[in-house]
Amino acid sequence: MSVMRTHERSPQPRVREQAREVLLLMAFSAAASTACALLLVLPHLLGSTGR
Repeated sequence: MSVMRTHERSPQPRVREQAREVLLLMAFSAAASTACALLLVLPHLLGSTGR
């Protein structure tokens, strides 16, 4: 029985994948933070315009 070695991927593509994942996570975090801020500020703005 022979053992076949699999070719290991170079570390460069893995770094790019990690960078892509980090950018997606940062974009999601920024969008979630913006949405939360709008949910907190919007009722205050709408409430103060009616006075």
